[in-house]
Amino acid sequence: MKKSLTALAALAVTGLASAQSSVTLFGVVDAGVSYQSATSRDPVTGATSKQSQWSLANSGYNSSRIGFRGTEDLGGGLAASFWLEAPISNDDGANGIASFNRRSTVSLSGGFGEVRLGRDYTSTFWNDTVFDPFGTNGSGTNVISTVSASTGIGNTNYVRASNMVGYFLPPNLGGFYGQVQYSFNENVRTSGTDLTAATSSNAGRYIGGRFGYANGPLDVALAVGQNVVVDTTSLTQKVQTINLGASYDLGPVKLFGEISNVQNKFATAALGNSHDSYKGYLLGASVPVGAGLIRASYSTVHYNEGVQGITGENPRVNKFAIGYVHNLSKRTALYATVARVNNRNDAAYTGDLSAASTTGYGTTGVGYTGLPRSSTGYDFGIRHAF
Repeated sequence: MKKSLTALAALAVTGLASAQSSVTLFGVVDAGVSYQSATSRDPVTGATSKQSQWSLANSGYNSSRIGFRGTEDLGGGLAASFWLEAPISNDDGANGIASFNRRSTVSLSGGFGEVRLGRDYTSTFWNDTVFDPFGTNGSGTNVISTVSASTGIGNTNYVRASNMVGYFLPPNLGGFYGQVQYSFNENVRTSGTDLTAATSSNAGRYIGGRFGYANGPLDVALAVGQNVVVDTTSLTQKVQTINLGASYDLGPVKLFGEISNVQNKFATAALGNSHDSYKGYLLGASVPVGAGLIRASYSTVHYNEGVQGITGENPRVNKFAIGYVHNLSKRTALYATVARVNNRNDAAYTGDLSAASTTGYGTTGVGYTGLPRSSTGYDFGIRHAF
């Protein structure tokens, strides 16, 4: 009898263990002193002006955040997971767990892969951040990412998209990986009316995919995506992105590269079809030095003529960044970054100091700051992860 009770108890414990959940609290607290400056020039008079700002900022090395994630083993190779991640502004304490708009997903995974539902990174943003030595954080962030996500393009779903259904390939495919994602626009469809944002518009929809191969020192991935920004009877605006990124770890140095093409497409009832294009590339490297890491990158974006009123021949923006990270432990690091941006032929990129952006093109007068020529950024900070 005792043996039977012992066996039943063992089975019960085994059953509970197989369905047991694990929940983890995690986060990053990153703070640093930042200096940003931007110089502009009046194209008519040649007069220059400069704006600068000192600040205690956050997320100069890694994005400050706090989150909860958990997994339940359902047995038979199935698992259910959740991930809730909120941004925090630890420099002033103003933003905490008010929303999980960095990531909020629930998923089911198994031998078939993973089906993930909720708000998440888009497929096309992954290459920007994975193949950037600075991880799209701080003054070193590559211009491919910041130009592509700019308000001038209106690509609000460039970094993340809400209401998304995603499928991820299983990790046992000999180094091949991939994902496809669809974000619902959630607009009410009304028949018998003109197409507006409130009646059947597709504005807010994102479709994308990313496929790559990672084995040993090599990692390479291709991503494509489309975001519908405006969709009415008189105007349709779609932002289409395709980028290819790669990295190769040689040991003494890890190399990074990315090429990107973003097209801001318009279809108007009055003017027909047109588009703006932004073509860019990035070259970067990271070099381990004892307990530290040297990071460097050069990125550039070429604008086609006519973008945002630009009339110069071959307008482009170039950015060079270099930085050093010193790891005090596995969780704590000190960092320093310096970056320099130069605009050529009317390109209007201003970097982090958006207050230095122009108020007009080809005109002078009160409030006109001229065309942005260059900007510089410095970050000095500490990052702690938990």
